[in-house]
Amino acid sequence: MATSVATVRPDLSADLVHPAKPPVRDGPLADAGEAVGSPKATASQINTDLTRSLRPAGRLWWAVLGFFGAVTGWGALVFAYQIYDGMGAYGNNRPVYWALPIINFVFWAGVALSGTMISAILRLLHAGWRRSLTRMTETLTVCALAVAGVFPLLHIGRNWVFYFMLPYPNERQLWPNYGSPLLWDATAISVYLITSVIFWYAGLIPDFATVRDRTLGWRRAVYTALCLGWRGTDREWRRLKVLFGILTVMIIPVFVSLHTIVGWDFGMSIVPGWHENIFAPYFVCGALYSGCGAVLIIMFLVRQAFHLEQYVLPQHFDNIGKILFTISLLWFYFFAGDAWADWFSRDPTHIHWLYYLFHGYRWVLATIIVFGILVPFPLLALGKVRRTPWLMLLVGLSVNIAMFSERVVVVIPPPSRNVLTWGNYTPDWVGISITVGAVGLFGFLYTLLTKFIPMVSLWEYKEGETQEWVVGGPSGAFFAVVREETIG
Repeated sequence: MATSVATVRPDLSADLVHPAKPPVRDGPLADAGEAVGSPKATASQINTDLTRSLRPAGRLWWAVLGFFGAVTGWGALVFAYQIYDGMGAYGNNRPVYWALPIINFVFWAGVALSGTMISAILRLLHAGWRRSLTRMTETLTVCALAVAGVFPLLHIGRNWVFYFMLPYPNERQLWPNYGSPLLWDATAISVYLITSVIFWYAGLIPDFATVRDRTLGWRRAVYTALCLGWRGTDREWRRLKVLFGILTVMIIPVFVSLHTIVGWDFGMSIVPGWHENIFAPYFVCGALYSGCGAVLIIMFLVRQAFHLEQYVLPQHFDNIGKILFTISLLWFYFFAGDAWADWFSRDPTHIHWLYYLFHGYRWVLATIIVFGILVPFPLLALGKVRRTPWLMLLVGLSVNIAMFSERVVVVIPPPSRNVLTWGNYTPDWVGISITVGAVGLFGFLYTLLTKFIPMVSLWEYKEGETQEWVVGGPSGAFFAVVREETIG
């Protein structure tokens, strides 16, 4: 017996028609991609709630944007001073040539990777609860990648010739050195940034069309251009789904390769403490750990700032907390295994490096152990804690404090006790200012984007929210999705 579902074409300002009774939540199909949220929400209510952030900005938003802009401006001024004074302004010395710029690059690349990675994996698993989070996590990736991409440009000696890293035709037939880790980073960041922006923008097209039909004046003209003529026809929806399927599968190996390359920046050297074959999976796992912590922070802040308590539920924090707990166990395994491998080798250079690490950097190690292990482990094991948003905010902050400290341990101590040269590194005001400026740049970009894009995907949320329980057919019951089409 064949059953067909007709496509519904309501007016954008009208409510979608829902069944008299909400869908059953505890049936055999309750976990089969069902969205989390109130089943009684209507399309116009969803549109109104989720586009609230696009309304004219208030004083608080301008104050936050101004604060982050001031911090970013300070970082830019300090960078200008660094160009004038030279790379030594960071406190770099022989043999510690890499300092806070590389630490920041590794940290922000890790934060960036998990946003799109979580979105892609949850799409592949058809997890319905992802619908409220995908836009936040993908925007997190784009903003953090923009910050990470700045640091390879900051730590090169002659910043004004950064284009030497690009393989462009030139009369002297000079080409980049593909054996240089600097080029690896530039290539990996570029590929992942392009892929992530396409993945992010493709999901925004239907929402841009919805906002287009709810605005006037110059805003309507802007969103008309951004939605690329989207009308919501069956053909367009099919092509969008195919594009998402391709990008979702592609972006996972791109993610793994990016942080594998970042790990190889260190692992391909012969410096004790860097020459580790475990660095590739260790860096990938560390990126997931810090990225999931950043997702928790963004979830809480966006939820509170735009009153999305109905759409970002405690269950979302609970699910991300479970993922974070699993990743934390893997990260601890690699963290402990890295030190154990050096100890078990009984190589005198590695043993001396470990001695220096556990004595000269004992407070940094203590920070990693407390904020990366002792705080998250017991909290994430408790379901009541995972369902408390403000506690999960603290867990996310704790994880990122630990992961930044872990980047310090990875970058600084090994060259400080090299085979031939010894030295120490102490960050000065220039490096600290650049680090704070990076946080300001991320906050500035994310805050700015909240006024131009909905932080929860309209079409994805409504797709999960408008599921009807249809009885009939040989299999008894199945889901039928009523999709709202844009009429331009």
